[in-house]
Amino acid sequence: MPIPSTPSPYRRNKAVLAATATALLLGSLAACGSPRPATPHPSAATTKAAVPRPAAAPAGLPGMPPLLQPDDIYAADRPNALSPVVKGFPSRVYVPNTNSNTVSVIDPATYKVIETIPVGNQPQHVVPSWDLKTLWVNNDRGHTLTPIDPATGVAGKPVEVHDPYNLYFTPNGKYAVVMASLDRELVFRDPHTMERRKTVPVTCYGVNHADFSADGRYFVVSCEFSGELLKVDTEKMEVVGQQKLPLEGAMPQDVKLSPDGKTFYVADMMAHGMWVLDGDRFTTPTLLPTGKGCHGLYVSRDSKEMYVSNRGEGTISVFDFTKNALTKKWKLPDGGSPDMGGVSADGKVLWLSGRYDSEVYAIDTTSGKQLARIPVGSGPHGLAVYPQPGRYSLGHTGVFR
Repeated sequence: MPIPSTPSPYRRNKAVLAATATALLLGSLAACGSPRPATPHPSAATTKAAVPRPAAAPAGLPGMPPLLQPDDIYAADRPNALSPVVKGFPSRVYVPNTNSNTVSVIDPATYKVIETIPVGNQPQHVVPSWDLKTLWVNNDRGHTLTPIDPATGVAGKPVEVHDPYNLYFTPNGKYAVVMASLDRELVFRDPHTMERRKTVPVTCYGVNHADFSADGRYFVVSCEFSGELLKVDTEKMEVVGQQKLPLEGAMPQDVKLSPDGKTFYVADMMAHGMWVLDGDRFTTPTLLPTGKGCHGLYVSRDSKEMYVSNRGEGTISVFDFTKNALTKKWKLPDGGSPDMGGVSADGKVLWLSGRYDSEVYAIDTTSGKQLARIPVGSGPHGLAVYPQPGRYSLGHTGVFR
């Protein structure tokens, strides 16, 4: 076997000198600012920069229950998905008769009025409370709210509240918001005692309907008599936007947010259609014609459609959210004035008041067939179908999430 050769002292010294020279050269280059060789193992800072964090979603209103599905704000409103709070309540339809100063109570199983409750002057809407435990009758010109216990149907002692045309609740349940239409105010109150917490004067006329953004941080309000829209910061309780609708004589009514939370729809009884609004940007909306006297907006239990009452022609238009189009139109067989209302707990019946005909309509949501036409008091308006699915109420005749 060959014996490996041993380097001579000369070669060893030459190798040492070469290594020393190389080290000196690299040190000199580093001192002059030349780039260093790539680090074999990246530092923690380098690793963070290489993996960008996803953009954080905007935080919701503090205290607001999180949405069940981010892409469907009505996911809690599925057929018969009743909260434990309301499961023992009898199914009823509560109809405020504005000119009769009464509430007609209908049994939906028989289509019969089973009770008539005297209330204050000019009741406009029956509104479920945020915690689902109380129905508030808005006696606008009587300047009171009459509480009704939905478990028993018994009315309680009226609470003094000035000009309560309509009533909403912030998504976190912290405040009731009174739409003081003639006073030209938004009044934030305690949701239980109704004591005034903050008054927000507005420069438009006829504040009446509203809906909240998906994150609850703002709400859009319609001003009926001046044809305007407001955008209100929920937490700050301040008006942060105001615009005049681009149609002379516009008269906006009900407001409803799309299931994906991206679009507000505003019914307009003089424009005879819905304004389609980007609430976040609050830019000028576009008009989608539906029918004469477009007034009330109600989302189906599967979040696929919205029922639009056309009060001036006795019809209901059906808007498909996925197709972004009107797909059906139902006509009441004997005419009528379909106004405000709600959808039954199982989603099968749309209930609407006949504002100028002293009657209530029950309509099949599959076929559009009229199931019943029920005589009630004079001037029926914002009726409430109760109970309905949902975890909490945002107010009006029943906007649940």
